[in-house]
Amino acid sequence: MPYFYRPKAKRVIYYTPMRYIGLLSTMLLALCSWNPAKAQIQDPSAWTYSVQKTAEGHYDLQFRLQLKEGWHIWSLNPGGDGYQIIPSFTFAPGAAFKPEGKVSESGDPVTKVMEGIEGKVTYYSKSVTYTQKITARPGTVITGTHQYQICNDELCLPPADKAFTFTIP
Repeated sequence: MPYFYRPKAKRVIYYTPMRYIGLLSTMLLALCSWNPAKAQIQDPSAWTYSVQKTAEGHYDLQFRLQLKEGWHIWSLNPGGDGYQIIPSFTFAPGAAFKPEGKVSESGDPVTKVMEGIEGKVTYYSKSVTYTQKITARPGTVITGTHQYQICNDELCLPPADKAFTFTIP
């Protein structure tokens, strides 16, 4: 062997208990600082329910929705490419009432072309009232659920289900 050849020394890394403690504390700190509640978006909708008498034995069940600024809900006839989740209302069987027609909506609809959706779409921002005309006797209790989806310009929240109860005066 030539005199200038010198074998390289092997580098040995010792994993002392202090290194394990440092690694463990770093992982624990990262885990504790993560908070999934910060990533959740609060429901920007506020629903109220009321009954209005229109004639003897005839009533309007009203579902009123108030939305926070920047949010909207699709119309019952939204148009577009058909991927919008429209509000739906399901009444529990067994109540002594008879629906008259379908649920209607009232408010200030917005119809426009939106990026990412084919065709024009119709939605409500700020507020909308859904009305179901019924025939019922006083004292009747009507229950059910309604499903809806709230969106803004960036995202749509997952569909939500809410229960409702009406008592005919």
